[in-house]
Amino acid sequence: MQAFDYQRARSVAQAAAAATSTVAQSMLREPGSGSGDVLLKAGGIDLLDLMKQELLQPAALLDLRAVPELAGISEQPDGSLRIGAATTLAELAAHPLAAQRHPALCGAVGAGATPQIRNVATVGGNLLQRPRCWYFRSAAWHCVRKGGEHCFAMRGDNRYHAVFDNSGCAMVHPSTAATALVALDADVELADARGRSRRLALEDFLVGPQRSLQRENDLRPQELLLALYLPRPSGTSRMAYLRQGERESSDWPLAEAAVRLDFGADATCTQAAVVLGSVAPRPHRALAAQQELQGRRIDAALAARAARAALQGATPLADNAYKLPLVEALVHRAVLAAAA
Repeated sequence: MQAFDYQRARSVAQAAAAATSTVAQSMLREPGSGSGDVLLKAGGIDLLDLMKQELLQPAALLDLRAVPELAGISEQPDGSLRIGAATTLAELAAHPLAAQRHPALCGAVGAGATPQIRNVATVGGNLLQRPRCWYFRSAAWHCVRKGGEHCFAMRGDNRYHAVFDNSGCAMVHPSTAATALVALDADVELADARGRSRRLALEDFLVGPQRSLQRENDLRPQELLLALYLPRPSGTSRMAYLRQGERESSDWPLAEAAVRLDFGADATCTQAAVVLGSVAPRPHRALAAQQELQGRRIDAALAARAARAALQGATPLADNAYKLPLVEALVHRAVLAAAA
């Protein structure tokens, strides 16, 4: 790791003004040419990993943990829940109102990584972390996501890689929180150095290979992720989140399924969200599965049909076709769990 300066930000404007580059942009520079960059740090779990792997060489890190607008979880006048981007995963998982309204989300973030990491890692950092693909994480491989010409996972070791939307780059999005948050129709708020903010759906903020092969989100220089917003769930909304990994804890999932169902007075499903994680470069919305569920009463047979429909458009690679039956089983179980 190269030497760097360490500073603390006291306001959103100061932090945004100092952020000369995003992490994705800094990693695209030639070795040594990005040494003047100032990058933002909250928990710093992923950022310090990238620096130790010599994939990043910033001149300075600006710590965000003293910026008050980035902290805390609160209910807004419209009933939505605001989650500051510097809220730790442990704080979110244990928050009483969040657990009451969104138990599936709290279960998802409470099961990720280890207790030590959850007490430091932030919600914003979890969403903004870079891919865990071993070709991307190795300085020896100049892959397409680092400005190269090839995705080496396409013909290499791709056992943990994407089975959906994997043309150009086969990474999977590393955030388990994102899978549940997209199913909940979460918004993100971003702020810049001039005090302006913009708010957009998290699903639109996260970028797939069709939009860019070098970045995973729409964060811009001199801008920071300020907060997330979760709409208040209706009284008939139910959600389930399931994941499967090689180990029960401290492991990246092989596949995830987040299912949210809304019901009418006659017990039919009026609206469905089926979002898959760890199988695509961004949380993958299974539109065919959603259409299968909407307007019908949920039973085991319908759940099985929706689970099969969730596989539409899959393009597995040589070593990861095992993810398809895994996804099918997770969606089937999650639909039944949400309906129950």
